[in-house]
Amino acid sequence: MRVEIVAIGTELLLGQIADTNAQWLGEQLAANGIASHYHQHVGDNHERIIAALKVAMSRSDAIITCGGLGPTQDDITRAALAELMGVELVEQPELVEVIRAMFTGRGREMPENNLLQAQVPVGATVIPQNRGTAPGLICPVGEHTFYAVPGVPYEMQEMFERAILPDLLAKAQAIGERAVIKSRVLRTWGAAESKLAEVLADRFVELENNSRITLAFLASGIEGIKIRITARGTDEANAVALIAEEESHIRAILMATCGDIVFGIDDETMEHAIAKILIERGQTLAVAESLTGGLIASRLVNVTGASNWFRGGVVSYASEVKFDVLHVPVGPVVSGEAAEAMAKGVRELLKSDVAISITGVAGPDEQDGQPVGTVFVGIAIGDSISHVQLRVPGDRQRVRNYAAIGALNALRQVLQP
Repeated sequence: MRVEIVAIGTELLLGQIADTNAQWLGEQLAANGIASHYHQHVGDNHERIIAALKVAMSRSDAIITCGGLGPTQDDITRAALAELMGVELVEQPELVEVIRAMFTGRGREMPENNLLQAQVPVGATVIPQNRGTAPGLICPVGEHTFYAVPGVPYEMQEMFERAILPDLLAKAQAIGERAVIKSRVLRTWGAAESKLAEVLADRFVELENNSRITLAFLASGIEGIKIRITARGTDEANAVALIAEEESHIRAILMATCGDIVFGIDDETMEHAIAKILIERGQTLAVAESLTGGLIASRLVNVTGASNWFRGGVVSYASEVKFDVLHVPVGPVVSGEAAEAMAKGVRELLKSDVAISITGVAGPDEQDGQPVGTVFVGIAIGDSISHVQLRVPGDRQRVRNYAAIGALNALRQVLQP
């Protein structure tokens, strides 16, 4: 069974509001094993709504429309559905009373425009409204079913959970297509999306005719590239097992071709990866920042319980602070040697087991003979001190953000067993 979502409203096309309804519905459908292959947006125009709904009927079994059920002149979803059904709209007195009672309960008089919300296509089933004034509709059109819900998210969500999802599940069960869909996201850092596409090209070909497993790339800007694994199983345990098997396969391919670029799954950030390693090792961390001005420390304290392993940081932005507080030798401060001295100095100052430092050039001008985007990361683990040089792209803000996560990734790779 295939379900399509059609979001109705000119404000969506103009970018005045984001379509969070389709996102939420897509998540709910997938979580319940119901396929949703298409989403559409259409403005408040009768002919274009009809055209969009006919396209949906040509490729989907059930269609959920969001929006266009209000009391104003541009709320024309009911009329479009009535035309598709080939029936009239009829005012239902009981709905009039329900809507009027809602206004009375709020100490207000019902505007006559709200009578529009009491009109129902002949043959449609009403989904009672519990949170607003616009009831939903279930409209049969041949072998297809339309579910019309308000565009207000909290009204739509309540109707979907109470009336639409149970109906969809019953239909799926009747045709023996009940399944469970699960997804897992592998988070990577250090390889471009084009590189990942290249090394996983053969795997994508192998999965072309596999109805149980699909792969997709999700570019996340500064946070790296995500690889989403989606499995359709006969039950939850089967779906989870399919994902685990595919994850193992993907990790092996990436390790062999790109190295240790997978740092977490789902919502695990780079700082969560660092925290996990430090906790396993029973070690503490300190940070010395110049270029990033506290961005690394800010990321680290986003992790709940960071005080158990994060000692603190020194923002040594001025060269004199590097010399006087961290005992960096006087001289160029954008260098591997300076980064190592910063890491050693902050580890000793804050009495941590591990320390990381960062210095570099954010721009707009070069410094110490180094071009914009040059970054040096110092890492001190006990008496072992080393540095890594990075080259990061972008303007001043992007250089600083890329440098922060790049430095954490460098530390992760050194700490990784």
